[in-house]
Amino acid sequence: MSTEPLPHSRRDFLASSAFGVGAFALAHLLRQDGLLAAGPPKPGENLPLDLRPRPPHHAPKATAMISLFMHGGPSHVDLFDPKPELSKHHGKDYGGDVAFSFVNRASKKLLGSPWKFAKHGQCGTDVSELLPETARMVDDLCVIRSMHTGHNGHEVSIRYFHGGIAGITGRPTLGSWVVYALGSESQELPAYMVLSDPAGHPVDGTHNWSSGFMPPTYQGTVLRPQEPRILNLDPPPHLRGEAQARNLQFLDALNRRHVASHPGETDLEARIRTYELAASMQTAAKEALDVSGEPEYIKRLYGLDQDATREYGTRCLIARRLVERGVRFVQLFLGGQPWDNHSAIKTTLPEICRRTDRPAAALVADLKQRGLLDTTLVHWGGEIGRLPVSEGTLDDNAGRDHNGQGFSIWLAGGGIKGGMIHGATDEVGHRAADGIVTPNDFQATVLHQLGLEHTRLAYHANGRAQQLIDGRPARVVGEILASPPGADQVSK
Repeated sequence: MSTEPLPHSRRDFLASSAFGVGAFALAHLLRQDGLLAAGPPKPGENLPLDLRPRPPHHAPKATAMISLFMHGGPSHVDLFDPKPELSKHHGKDYGGDVAFSFVNRASKKLLGSPWKFAKHGQCGTDVSELLPETARMVDDLCVIRSMHTGHNGHEVSIRYFHGGIAGITGRPTLGSWVVYALGSESQELPAYMVLSDPAGHPVDGTHNWSSGFMPPTYQGTVLRPQEPRILNLDPPPHLRGEAQARNLQFLDALNRRHVASHPGETDLEARIRTYELAASMQTAAKEALDVSGEPEYIKRLYGLDQDATREYGTRCLIARRLVERGVRFVQLFLGGQPWDNHSAIKTTLPEICRRTDRPAAALVADLKQRGLLDTTLVHWGGEIGRLPVSEGTLDDNAGRDHNGQGFSIWLAGGGIKGGMIHGATDEVGHRAADGIVTPNDFQATVLHQLGLEHTRLAYHANGRAQQLIDGRPARVVGEILASPPGADQVSK
């Protein structure tokens, strides 16, 4: 081989060549050893910059989480929170104060739900006829009817749910905190994976899975919404076989030359040792994302045999396959904000329910039948709810405006009590009135179930110890836990 100076650096070569490790694998490896971080952490302050499994603060009930985030604000009074008084006074003026987001369409006419509710399961939880598959799973769900952000806007509440402070960007999301604290059970797949929608990114885009002031190692890895979900896992046909072998030999020569000219550069030696992991990830990622070998009854369970549910059902099935293989945190997002039913709610709400109801229920059922629900925490919900009054006139074009004062989400598995309702809104569903749960309470509870204490989890950045909840009022919602806080906890 020529001893003339090489025209490119090793990093330039890796970035431009297609010898088989691939851009995705390279990015994963660089993040793993911190080369994409803004700077090295101060010694002794932060956890090691890797994704190896780490011990929790106390014995966890859950080891993984799947979040089905419903951007736009699902209408709780039409789905999980029946209000007879709202229906009784349909068309009458609401006597309370209302904060409208769209004043030009504002109305104080109460809008009773056009859909019927019925009790389901042994627990007798009321669920709307729009969610028949979810209704079958209510004995495994904890429906929280008293969520409260205190903000009506989408972005401000999304950032509250994900980053811990309402409206503030540049902060790590919940998933980033979890993988920073716990690492991953799989060293062949990213610890935090985001399953994106063919319609595009959700409202607030990459802020939904950002690692903020943490290194990019801890941010969500976004999968493409169609095949191939990860690009560059395989070399192109003309580089396979002998061509790929020559490229790898050339890379080895570059590595040796670089080590010889930079003695003692342990980062390089560590990166070289990770190429075996890169090869494993190529195989592991393809296998994990390929649902073709799933039994037909599983495909039907998730709705892969139906046009309306096939896409979202496939992503829910992939989410199960990922946590089954040791991925710590998985999020599914919808393009835009399809639950934002400002108008024609009689048409638009049933459409998004048809798309997501069966897959979400199937995920819970499938995890349960595989023995994974006990250790996997599943979340379903949006950033806000909808108002009990009509937006616009009381006709087929009526909708509902934003409502962050009271709304519903559900949780399943991971040590959460199934078959229960927590909290309540007022008689028409406008404001949380009992057992109020804020996004910070939600975060504290999630972390607790994963074996983490929100008051102890910190990352040193910008000159101080940063925290997800960062000193704001928060409590573990013990009422919804199968085991009370403190039970069977072993401090680490």
